[in-house]
Amino acid sequence: MKILVLTLTAAAVTAYAADSDKPGYKDTPMVPGTTWHVHDPDRPQPRVVTSEAGKAPSDAVVLFDGTDLSKWRGGKGKEAPWKVENGAMVCVPKSGSISTKDEFTDMQIHLEFATPTPPNGHSQERGNSGLLIFGRFEVQILDSYQNPTYADGSAGSVYGQYPPMVNASRPPGEWQVYDIVFNAPKFKDGKLDQPAYVTAFHNGVMIQNHSAIHGPTNHRTIEKYTPSAAKGPLVLQDHGNTTKFRNIWVRPLRPEDGK
Repeated sequence: MKILVLTLTAAAVTAYAADSDKPGYKDTPMVPGTTWHVHDPDRPQPRVVTSEAGKAPSDAVVLFDGTDLSKWRGGKGKEAPWKVENGAMVCVPKSGSISTKDEFTDMQIHLEFATPTPPNGHSQERGNSGLLIFGRFEVQILDSYQNPTYADGSAGSVYGQYPPMVNASRPPGEWQVYDIVFNAPKFKDGKLDQPAYVTAFHNGVMIQNHSAIHGPTNHRTIEKYTPSAAKGPLVLQDHGNTTKFRNIWVRPLRPEDGK
């Protein structure tokens, strides 16, 4: 009798899948925290995103494609004062940092950079720049190739808070890659509900693993969170070095994706 019941159940599931033209099951447990059964045939399919080697994914916001600085601005809303040479964006020392005109929240960030060659100076003097997410949370950009400095200020660090897990730096002048996933901080009733998180890869090597940012980053201090907007710009720092950038894009992460 038990065998017969199991056979009928399997047949019913097969019939359901055939009738709905959607492979899956409705007699399975609920996935915790969702309204979906395990293998639910009605669960929305992932969005299709296409990609090619060396190009931004089809759903990315391209911030610099090697042609102009139209997606960036300088201080006080002025035009970005940096220059474009041979498909790269080049920092003009003492001209000021630049920021994106667009603002983002949770996102995937891709950028490529090259520090000056021949190198000049040591420690924080060499190839210093930074990617400031929301203009407040800095992932350090530095020439850390055979260039000792304080660990939480080396390339790939969350500045002043988390050193990179490893030093994956290439020699000065070579192009390097950051791929970063950023989750914005969340506030509730005027108080911090969830800190910002950053996961980062440097030249394909993981250097930050869902690191919980303690607050806005700064030199020689740790600041506390204060209620702020749920989105913000990306800022590239002018720290007096002719650091180069190329192939910069962002993929906004939608809350409903994969849920």
